Amino acid sequence: MIQLVSWNVNGLRACVKKGFLDVMEQLDADIFCIQETKLQEGQIDLELPDYYQYWNYAEKKGYSGTAVFTKIKPLSVKNGIGVDEFDHEGRVITLEFDDYFLVTCYTPNSQSELARLSYRMDWEENFREYLLKLEEDKPVILCGDLNVAHTEIDLKNPKTNRKNAGFTDEEREKFTKLLEAGFIDTFRHFYPDVTEAYSWWSYRFRAREKNAGWRIDYFCVSEGLEERLAEAVIHTDIYGSDHCPVGLYLE
Repeated sequence: MIQLVSWNVNGLRACVKKGFLDVMEQLDADIFCIQETKLQEGQIDLELPDYYQYWNYAEKKGYSGTAVFTKIKPLSVKNGIGVDEFDHEGRVITLEFDDYFLVTCYTPNSQSELARLSYRMDWEENFREYLLKLEEDKPVILCGDLNVAHTEIDLKNPKTNRKNAGFTDEEREKFTKLLEAGFIDTFRHFYPDVTEAYSWWSYRFRAREKNAGWRIDYFCVSEGLEERLAEAVIHTDIYGSDHCPVGLYLE
């Protein structure tokens, strides 16, 4: 059994002060992916003797960024998706293992008043193309903060959020296209009808206390890995960020 965990830490240095290393020890995942590290090389020194560490930093300071900590040494590691327009914000790391690729991703937010929606739409097309290219070689596990609540049961207040970033028709349609291209939303694979299962809550209005959240953190896998899916989890009991970790168990 392989355990994978993904967590948007919303600033790794801040999260470390709130118990990040304790969470890593508690979960003891084989592979631990994080998004929104918000740091540059040399700004943190994590003592993780059991893990190989791989980082992708944004050029802009204190912004975006991803990392993967893995007990299993990958065959190869690549940062970005090979498209210059999208490869300056540290959003993607791809690890190649014997029988699959693991891609961790921090999808661009469309921002208030949808200021970045057109950028996001271009990103979605290029990123899906990247995943499908990988899949020609071997199956893909995609995890991360994908910044979209796919269906109405994936957020507390769908009606009032219809035109807000993360729940626009355009963003949801792109996620549908990813599933139609042969990917499985693993949480919905196991729990198709479960409601109020969220991974992100606003810091405002005591949203987490009221569980007024969104499910925007995912593990999606190629259909070729369906038989290996053992369980998908959302670790709602873990704090330290405005997101909680999500997990996947593979046979």
